[in-house]
Amino acid sequence: MKLATLKDTSRDGQLVVVSRDLSQCITVPDIANTLQFALDNWQQTKPLLEEVYLGLNQGILLQAMPFHQNQCESPLPRAYQWADGSAYVNHVELVRKARGAEIPDSFWTDPLMYQGGSDTFLAPRDPIVMESEQWGIDFEGEVAVVTGDVPMGCSTAQASDAIQLLMLVNDVSLRGLIPQELAKGFGFFQSKPSSAFSPVAVTPDELSEAWQDNKVHLPLVSVYNREPFGHPNAGIDMTFDFAQLVAHAAKTRPLSAGTIVGSGTVSNKQGTEYGTSIEEGGVGYSCIAERRMIETIRDGKPSTSFMHFGDTIKLEMLDKNGHSIFGSIEQVVEAYKD
Repeated sequence: MKLATLKDTSRDGQLVVVSRDLSQCITVPDIANTLQFALDNWQQTKPLLEEVYLGLNQGILLQAMPFHQNQCESPLPRAYQWADGSAYVNHVELVRKARGAEIPDSFWTDPLMYQGGSDTFLAPRDPIVMESEQWGIDFEGEVAVVTGDVPMGCSTAQASDAIQLLMLVNDVSLRGLIPQELAKGFGFFQSKPSSAFSPVAVTPDELSEAWQDNKVHLPLVSVYNREPFGHPNAGIDMTFDFAQLVAHAAKTRPLSAGTIVGSGTVSNKQGTEYGTSIEEGGVGYSCIAERRMIETIRDGKPSTSFMHFGDTIKLEMLDKNGHSIFGSIEQVVEAYKD
């Protein structure tokens, strides 16, 4: 099943069921006006929404209307919780190597995670508006899950059962602000502005055999300034699967329905020590920082700049037949003006 939220005059938008081919959608006010309401009452709403989804794909619902991704909010325009992990330890290891440091052994057994701001998410086609290029504007291509209610101290099996939806994420990062924030020893805040999520959220069964072991075994495609930048496989080199990430987040607290848990930047080693760019025949990267890290390790300094005003980023995931699963995140960087 595929769900989206259309922009309207409210904060939380209008929930729609979207056809598998992303061409049609239909509002379902008699079931749920918002995705959060649907998740809060998932046992009751899910079978009703699935019935609508079946009819939509069969072409028998006369109320269906064209689906336009540029009319979408993020599936949850705001959420009770957004916790982002760093499940691809290859990415973390590169960060450390670039500054001559080794990662602690615990990084391979205990996930990294931070609590991001969730009161305002960007729509998938909204611009990334920033005051200064000197902040080191970067995109980060990730996969995320949306949970139902999760009890505190849950097992990984319980966490797996609680995963209701999946989305793509552009976890925008301001690399120039990160070092001074981390140096304070109190985590990210200003360096992690609003993230954007894919136009469509999908249930795990929609991914068929690509959803295995609580991982998405498909490439995440990044196109930067209309040029291929990366297509690492989200199921490869993922040290911690989504059930482990959800269970980690719930170790000391219950999670409410609608909690979003991110994978962190998708990163593949590609059979080499550090990874390889698309130009060199590799699968590339899901953020600029990772490319800069490898340049620093190899050449002593980075040669790729972070994003400038006017730069564009597109994130998408295709099924085995080349069809878009989640729709695409497409954003341009713009200068903030009062």
